[in-house]
Amino acid sequence: MPRKTLNENHQIGLDFIEFLGESNRRSVKVRNDLKAIYDNEFRDRDARDSGFSSILYALAKANKARIKGGQVHINPKVRLVDQWRQPRTPPASPPPLANGVAAPGAPPEPDSGVRARRKLAASLLTRISRNRSEFTADRGGVRISSDQPECDGKICVSVQSTAVCEVKLCVENTSDGAVAFTYYSLLHWMPCFSLEDPRRVTRAAPLQLQPGDQYGVTLKFKSSHVGFYCGTLVFEFRSSPPVESKPFHLVRFIEGQHTSALTEALAPVSPYRPCRVTASQPVDSRVEEGLRPASMMVQNLKLELPLRDYKVPPYITDFILFLNHRGCVYMDKFHALKALLESPLSFENYTERFRLLLQLEETQMHVDIRTYDMKDAAMVRDPNNKKLLRLQVPGVAENRPSVLRGDHLLVIKSKERHLEPVTKHKGYVHRVECEEVKLGFGKLMSGFFDGMTFDVEFTVNRLPVRLQHRAVELAVQHDLRDLLFPTGSKVTTPAELPRLRLFDSKLEKNPEQYSAVQSMVAGVSRPAPYLLFGPPGTGKTVTMVEAIKQLYGSPSCSHILACAPSNSAADLLCEKILEHADAHLVYRIYASSRDPRHIPPLVLDYCNYDGEDFVFPTKEELMEYKILVTTVVTAGRLVSGGVPMGHFSHIFIDEAGHAPEPEIIISASGLLDPESGQLVLAGDPKQLGPVLRSPIAKKHGLQLSLLERLMKDNPLYQKDETGHYNSRYVTKLLLNYRSHRSILKVPNDLFYEGELVACADEFSTQIYCNWEHLPKKGFPVIFHGVIGKDEREANSPSFFNRSEIEVVVGYLKKLLLQPQGKKGVARIAPKNIGIIAPYRKQVEKIRQAVGRHDQELKNMLGIKDLKVGSVEEFQGQERRVIIVSAVRSSGEHLCFDEKFNIGFLKNEKRFNVAMTRAKALLIVVGNPIILRTDATWGRFLEYCTSELGYTGYDYSSTEGAEEVMARLAALNLDTQDTSVDTGASVVQQVLDPEWRNEQ
Repeated sequence: MPRKTLNENHQIGLDFIEFLGESNRRSVKVRNDLKAIYDNEFRDRDARDSGFSSILYALAKANKARIKGGQVHINPKVRLVDQWRQPRTPPASPPPLANGVAAPGAPPEPDSGVRARRKLAASLLTRISRNRSEFTADRGGVRISSDQPECDGKICVSVQSTAVCEVKLCVENTSDGAVAFTYYSLLHWMPCFSLEDPRRVTRAAPLQLQPGDQYGVTLKFKSSHVGFYCGTLVFEFRSSPPVESKPFHLVRFIEGQHTSALTEALAPVSPYRPCRVTASQPVDSRVEEGLRPASMMVQNLKLELPLRDYKVPPYITDFILFLNHRGCVYMDKFHALKALLESPLSFENYTERFRLLLQLEETQMHVDIRTYDMKDAAMVRDPNNKKLLRLQVPGVAENRPSVLRGDHLLVIKSKERHLEPVTKHKGYVHRVECEEVKLGFGKLMSGFFDGMTFDVEFTVNRLPVRLQHRAVELAVQHDLRDLLFPTGSKVTTPAELPRLRLFDSKLEKNPEQYSAVQSMVAGVSRPAPYLLFGPPGTGKTVTMVEAIKQLYGSPSCSHILACAPSNSAADLLCEKILEHADAHLVYRIYASSRDPRHIPPLVLDYCNYDGEDFVFPTKEELMEYKILVTTVVTAGRLVSGGVPMGHFSHIFIDEAGHAPEPEIIISASGLLDPESGQLVLAGDPKQLGPVLRSPIAKKHGLQLSLLERLMKDNPLYQKDETGHYNSRYVTKLLLNYRSHRSILKVPNDLFYEGELVACADEFSTQIYCNWEHLPKKGFPVIFHGVIGKDEREANSPSFFNRSEIEVVVGYLKKLLLQPQGKKGVARIAPKNIGIIAPYRKQVEKIRQAVGRHDQELKNMLGIKDLKVGSVEEFQGQERRVIIVSAVRSSGEHLCFDEKFNIGFLKNEKRFNVAMTRAKALLIVVGNPIILRTDATWGRFLEYCTSELGYTGYDYSSTEGAEEVMARLAALNLDTQDTSVDTGASVVQQVLDPEWRNEQ
C-alpha cells in the first residue's frame, strides 16, 4: 500500500477532529490520550490510515493544530461536530426523547460521522445517477417537503447579499406505522451550507416518528462570494423495528446562488435546446449568376502553372460514415483509405495521405460554414449604389463567418424555398463594412423591393485548400525529401561560423540569438530546415529579421522570401525588415481580397497596392526585388506565375507552428531548390497549432505543423543525451523579454524545462507589484477562486459562467476606474488589458457585461479598445495585464473537453498561451475544485497558493477531487448531453473560432 500524501493525512486529521467533536471529546489535549482514541476507536485499519504522528504533522503544517510538550492544541477555527452542521451548545435540559433514543452525549456508533457520510456518498451517488426518481419520490411512508419551490427533488435558493437564507424542510411520516429517522447530512461539505434540527438526530440518537408526526430540519445558506453552490442532502430512515429493518434514503438536491444585478442581467435568454440539424437532402436547384465586383486587381503576372480544382470526391462523405461506424455502402476502397490514414507519414505516401486529410478537413469546413446560414433575412438596396443589396451578417467583422471581397453567397427567396427546382441567386461580395455585406446580384434585382426576405447560404473559399493540394504534389515531384524528412546525411562540415556585426546590437548580448543568426546566415543545416524555437517573449521574430538583414547584403545570398501564415505576422516582418534594408528592394505582396484599410502606413509605399488597385507585377519585375514578403498562401501565386525553382536562396517562415504542414510548404514547393535552398522555420511547438475542424483529420496528423512534426519525430531536432539541441539544426531562445518572473515561473517549469530566464525591463514588469488588490505584495499573480456554474442558452452549445464574469468585471473596474496614480501604480488604458476565455459564449457575455450592462465601463473613453477573445485570438500577442476566465465548474463535461481537446482543461497548449501573454499582472478566475483535477492547472493552483496569491473561495478543507467530481456529476442529472450531433464539428459548436481569410 503506498504511503499517504501530506494532503491525504491532512484530510484524515480533519476527520479525526470531527470525530472528537461528535463524541464530545474535543477538550482532550494530552497527546497520548488522543493517540489512544485515534488508534483504538478511529483508525481505519482496512484503509491503512497513517500513524498518529503523521496525522499530527499534517495538521500542524496546515495550521490546524499546535503541538507543545505533551499536549495538542487544536485550532479553534477548525469546525466542531459535523462539518455540515452549525456548531451550537446543546441545551442544558434537552426535551424528552422517544423510546430507544440514545442520550446526546453517547459515543457515536462506529459508522457515524464523517466515515458514515463518505461510505454513504460512495454507495448512493452511483445509484442516484442511474435512478434519480427513486430517491426524490416519497417512499417508506415518508414525505419531505420544503417552504421553497421544489422541482424533481431540487430546491433552489438565491441571495444578492451576504444575508442568510433559510430553507425549512419538513419530514412527515404518512404511513400507518412508526418510522425511525436515523441520520441526515450533506454528502459533501460546502461551507456555505449548515444544518440544524431541534433534537440533533444522529444514528446514535435516532428519532421515532409516529404516524402523522412531522419534524423540522433547517438548512441555512450564506456565502460571502458570488457563485453557485450545490449539495446533496440525504435523509436516512428505518421502518420499525429499526434494528431489524434495512435503511432507506430520500434525497434533495440543494442549489444556492449568490447573485448580483450583473449576473441576473447575463442570465440565459432561454433554456438550452440543442438545434439538431439533420443532413440536408439534395434539392433540385438552378443557380442564377450574380454581378461580380469591378476588379481591384491589375494582373501582370501571367499564369504559367494552372491551379486545378482538387474537388472533394463524392465518396468522402460515405468514408466518414464508415470511419464513424455509422453504416454506409460497403466499399473495399474504404479499407485501403483507412489503412492510409493509420499509416505513419512518409515521403512515399506524402501526397496521397495529405490529399486525404485535406479532403476530410474541407468536408467538415463545408458543414461548419453552414451554421451561419440565415433564414428570412431581409435585404435593402444600397443608397450609394442601386445595383447592390445590403445584408446584415452578425459576426462578419470578426470573420465569423469569413466573407471577403470577391467571395459569393447563395440566397433563395423565402417564399420560394419549398419549390423544386429551387432558384438560388449568387451574390458576389463587393464590400464588407462592420456587420454588413454589400452584394451584387443578377436577375434577382428585377422585382426586388426593400425588406424582401431570403434564406442565405454561406460558402467556403477554396483557394487556400487548392494551393495546399498542389503543394503536397509538387513536394514529391521536386523531391523535397531532404527538406521534409531530413536525415543529416547530406550536410557538409561547415567552416567556422561567421563573426557578425548585427544591425540590432542588443542581440549580440543574447548568446542564443547571436548563435541563431550565425547559423541561419551560414546555412549550416542545408538542405535540412533550420528551426528557431522561440518560447513566449524570447524575440524569435527580431532574430529572424536580423538574419534576413545580414543575408540581404551578403554576396552568397540571391533572393529572400519572407512569409507568415497571417497577414498581421507578415506585416510585422515587413515593418521590421524596412527599418534597415534598402526599402526599394523590399516588396510586400497582398492578395486582392485584402482590405486596403488594414495595410500598415509604413508598408503602404512598398507593397502592391497603388491606392486604387492591387497590382501583380510581371515575373521579371518581382524577381528584381531582393526581399519579397507574403503570406504562405499568397506565395502560391509566385508558383503559379512561374518564378523558377531556386530563385529564392532562402525562405523564412515566421509563426510556422500556426499552420498545417501543407499550408506551410505552399511557399517552398516549386520555389526552393532541394539541394541549395535554405528553409528557416520559426515558432514554438509548445503553443497552439493550427485550428482544424475535422476530428478525423486532427487525429491523423493534420493538426501538426511541419515545425512541430520535425521537433517531435525527427532525431536531428531533439535533445541529445547531454540535454542540448544540435545547434546545426535548431536553436532554442532562452531569454524572456516580456513577463515578470512570477508570471513566467509555471509555464517555464512545465513546458520549457525551467530554462527560460526573465530579462524583461523591471520598470514595465513590476508596476503592479504594489497594487493594493494583490493578495501578496510583490507577487503580481492572482488566482481568484469562484464556484460558478457552466451554463448554455438557446441553441448554442458553447458555455458561459456568470459568476466568473462578475469577478472579471470587478477586477476590470479596479484597474480602470479606481485612481491609481496616487497609490504608486501607473494608470492603464483599456487597450493594455486583455481578457481571455476558452469558450465563445463566455467571450460574448463578457463583452455584453462591459459594453452594455455596466454603466461605468460602457461609457469609459477607449473601452472599445479592450480586447476580449479566445486563446487563439491572443496567440502572438501581449498585454500589460491579462485576466483569464477558465469557465469550467462542472465535472461532467471534463471528459468531453479532453476528448475534443477544447477548453483549458486537458489542453496544455491552450493553458501555456493564456498564461504567457501578461507582462506585469496576471489574474486567473476559476473553480479551484475542478481545476485542480488537471495536473497542469493543479500545479499552477499550488504555486499561487504557496506564494499566497490565492483569494476567493476557500477550498482548502474540501474533500478530494474525485469525491467532488462525483457530487457535481450527480447534481447535474437534468442537464442535456453535451455532445450534440448537429453535423457541425464540436470546435465550431463550442469555440466558434475565427475563420481564417489569410490569402
